[in-house]
Amino acid sequence: MNEIAIGSIKAFVPPLEPIFTLTASQLHEVIHEALQDKIDSLEAIVARQDEKIAALESTADTQADNQLIQLRLINDLREAAKAHKKPTKTQEKNAKILTALIASEGGKMLTKDARRTMRMDKGTFSRLVDSMQDVQTKPYHTNKRQTLLILKPNSIVDINDQQSSQDLDRT
Repeated sequence: MNEIAIGSIKAFVPPLEPIFTLTASQLHEVIHEALQDKIDSLEAIVARQDEKIAALESTADTQADNQLIQLRLINDLREAAKAHKKPTKTQEKNAKILTALIASEGGKMLTKDARRTMRMDKGTFSRLVDSMQDVQTKPYHTNKRQTLLILKPNSIVDINDQQSSQDLDRT
């Protein structure tokens, strides 16, 4: 029974004999054509990738140029906004008072003390100091969290001249 089963199984298995017979040169040619087709398709893919990379590099360069232009425009607008800010009448009046207050303290005063003396909130006082040209702020040397208001040297002379001319007008 085993012999019959083995014989019937062998009938379904194809013979191990070669169906096609190729010479070495024919086999070489078939392999060469298959490889050449693969190489051509890979070269086409590489060419497309190179084009995509070139396009992306061009886009990146354009974006970098645009960002530089935008930063320059933003800085120009900030500078223009600072230059065109005119102090209000109240700020001008308070600026004169603050300048006189700092001058009476010897040209230097803590920001906190000046703000308290003038009875102003932090935001309003900050805008007042920003609008003033003759006052600069620096960190206090013993406590960097506090700031000093310092009159520029020419403004102290101007204040003294104004005070002396007002004294002469009164007499």
